[in-house]
Amino acid sequence: MNFEAWEPVYESILSAFGYPRDGDERARDTIAAYATPFDLDRLDAAGDTVAVVGSAPSLSEEVDRVGDADLVFAASTAADVVRDAGFAVDLLVTDLDKNPETARELTDSSVPVAAHAHGDNVGLVREHVPTFAAEWTLPTTQAEPRGPVENFGGFTDGDRAAFLADEFGAAELRFPGWDFDDPDVSASKARKLVWAERLLYWL
Repeated sequence: MNFEAWEPVYESILSAFGYPRDGDERARDTIAAYATPFDLDRLDAAGDTVAVVGSAPSLSEEVDRVGDADLVFAASTAADVVRDAGFAVDLLVTDLDKNPETARELTDSSVPVAAHAHGDNVGLVREHVPTFAAEWTLPTTQAEPRGPVENFGGFTDGDRAAFLADEFGAAELRFPGWDFDDPDVSASKARKLVWAERLLYWL
C-alpha cells in the first residue's frame, strides 16, 4: 500500500472518529524506538490462499476452515482460537489490547507479529513491545510510515491482516470468524466494523 493512496482514507477515518493525527505519529515514533528492521520476505504469500481470521464468536464453529489455507493471518484473540484448535498461525496482527502474552510467545517461537501503534495504545506499546523478540516483530502505523515502522493499510486488526496478505502477494483470501453485524459488540466497535467492511471492499 502506497501511503499517498492510503492517506485520504486515513484522513477520513481521523475525521470520522475524532482522532488526532499527531497522536498516531507519537505512537509510531514510540514503537520505532523498540524496533529493528523486519525481514519482509518472511511474509511472502505469493500465490497462496490466506485465511484472514477474525475474532467474532462464530470463529469457534468456523475455525476448521483454516485447515486447507496455505497461510493463516490471525487478528488479535483469533490466534488463540486457531492454535487451540490445533492449527498454526503464520502472522498475528494486534494492537496489543487483548493477548500480548500470545504475541510474546509467538515471537519467541519465530512467528511474526505485526504490532500496531496508534494514539490510544502508547502505554501498551511501552509495556509489551520491548518484551517481544525484536527480529520477529513488525511494527505498524496508520500514519505515515517512518524508519522501521510500516503502513500497509487497514484500520482494525482484521482488515489490516487482509491488507498485509494482499501486500505480500496472496492469490485468495478467506475470512473465517468475521461478523460485521455482531449485536454484542460496543457501539464504538460497531463503528469500527463498518469501516473494516468498507476497507475490505476497497481492497
